[in-house]
Amino acid sequence: MEIQPTRRGLFASEPILLLATVIATLYLGRAILIPFALALTLNFLLAPAVIYLHRFRIRRVPAVILVVVIAGSVIGGVSWVVVRQLLLIADDLPAYRENLNHKIEQLHAPATGAVGKAINGVREVGQDIYGVPAGTPAAGVSATQNTAPVSPARTGKAARVFGPEPVTPAPVVVMQPSGGISDLLGALMPVVQPLGETVFVLVLTIYMLIKREDLHNRLLLLAGLGRLNLVTQALDDAGKRISRFLSMNFMVNAGYGICFGIGLRAIGIPNATLWGVIAGTLRFVPYIGASIGVLLPFVFALGVFSSWGPALVVLALFALLEFSVSNFLEPWLYGSHTGISTLALLIMAVFWTILWGWPGLVLSTPLTVCLIVMGLHLPQMSFLHILLGDDAVLAPEVKFYERLLAMDQGEAHKIAEEFVKSHTLNELYDTLLLPTLALAEEDRHKGSLEEVRANFVFQCAKELIAEMTDPVLLNADGTPQFPATPSIRTFPIVCVSTQDQADEIVATMLAQLLELGGNRSLQLHSTALSDEILARLSEEKDTVICISALPPFAFADTRALCQRIRQRLPGNRMIVGLWDAASDTERTRERLSACRPDALVTNLSETVNLVKGWQCEGQREWRPQENPAELALRGPVDA
Repeated sequence: MEIQPTRRGLFASEPILLLATVIATLYLGRAILIPFALALTLNFLLAPAVIYLHRFRIRRVPAVILVVVIAGSVIGGVSWVVVRQLLLIADDLPAYRENLNHKIEQLHAPATGAVGKAINGVREVGQDIYGVPAGTPAAGVSATQNTAPVSPARTGKAARVFGPEPVTPAPVVVMQPSGGISDLLGALMPVVQPLGETVFVLVLTIYMLIKREDLHNRLLLLAGLGRLNLVTQALDDAGKRISRFLSMNFMVNAGYGICFGIGLRAIGIPNATLWGVIAGTLRFVPYIGASIGVLLPFVFALGVFSSWGPALVVLALFALLEFSVSNFLEPWLYGSHTGISTLALLIMAVFWTILWGWPGLVLSTPLTVCLIVMGLHLPQMSFLHILLGDDAVLAPEVKFYERLLAMDQGEAHKIAEEFVKSHTLNELYDTLLLPTLALAEEDRHKGSLEEVRANFVFQCAKELIAEMTDPVLLNADGTPQFPATPSIRTFPIVCVSTQDQADEIVATMLAQLLELGGNRSLQLHSTALSDEILARLSEEKDTVICISALPPFAFADTRALCQRIRQRLPGNRMIVGLWDAASDTERTRERLSACRPDALVTNLSETVNLVKGWQCEGQREWRPQENPAELALRGPVDA
């Protein structure tokens, strides 16, 4: 029966096309999607309170109504305070005109420069606000400057000759008759449209809170039973991240507004409550909201006080609060909960602002969290999690190998030194050097690693191992990694490397670790393992043979070497080290069953622990063993 290949959809094979389709949909459907996103954000913000009330056996509908009423009351009360104080400020604005003009004049900016033009613009705006009469010239401008120049040809006798200045007739504009339904709708539209959108968002939020389980079930049915687990994890992950971020962000901004208002009250700024509420509210707008929030009380302080001191203190208060909250409080509270990198957050804020305008800027963080969750749980969109997530950090072995490929030996050694500060020597070799050598061997066999760089990687690895030959190596707690145990039984161990230079380096690491554990070791290449040496080793039954081979292309040579050693040394213990933690150990052991190895290991720590276990067995009487190097140098035993 012929198996038909699985057909994949166009979007499944082209994630970029899927992303472009999603962006086009978001842009074209923004009139509907923006209110929906606002309602969804409010749902994430209020849902924890509804769930909390539901735990006290309050039914969902009363719980939703109670939460919405409390939230509406808080918003309404704050809005009433803000409107009331804004009206008071509007009545007092003319009294602040003299201070503002005086401070503008103190700047002494030239009238022709950019700064001077900006100041004149501020002055004209102030005149419009304070209601300066139309015939009054602006401050600093003489009446002669406001008078249009008269041509010399129109003065004296020339005026009598040529007659009066001709008057240019005003253009005739045909005005449509006012009145009617169209004019009424045009006047009401700026008020009705925002009000209608607010009511729609409110109704949609209440519906989402009440029908939360129903919407959840519909999404699961839409995804299908085959993706039930995937969609459930994605929804739970997105809900927890966004709810936690919005709750903490609300508390941080509310506390920021309270502290800012208290500071302004201490400085003596009138209407401190208003400025605190505005600062806390505008801080929901990323990046620019906080700056706008301090600009208003700063300008107000310039108008209220005759000196510059209070306004500068307002800026100092803002700088202190913003520095403390942005650099300490926010990273501590929710810096790691959103899963967004700082650069990605800035870029996505710009992206959502271009796509949806001001609502997109306010909703940029929750929307980006949704994208990260999609990339985390959908394989086709995994690049989103890599680009936007905050955990896209290279593993130590990859970073170490990358530095070696760049032929940056100093930085590579720094990585190893930092690693060994909190890890043992076994972990350094197993976690850092072994994967690095495996990557180098794989790239070299593929032909993607040139000989010069390969030799550089191997030479740096050798130098690093040579630096670790000091027997006084300490753990993270300060205790020796290999405490002296003179009473324990030890073995002579011969470490045999199979073929490549990387196999020899791993054999060197293994021999070093075994010697630090009290065992005597000898390192040999497979080509140096002659029949005479094998014959001599066969007389020493306690000598352990350890074969070192680094995948991916070492199995055939390892099996041949293992068979040869087993034929000549049937009574010695033999360890086969295939240094690949991702390999199928059981399958490899079956393929090596004809060689009858005593153990198959995949890392150096496992080998050291295995030898320690044999040392603790105590099945044979302990006696000092001869050095295997001396045995190899003596040659074969005389008949």
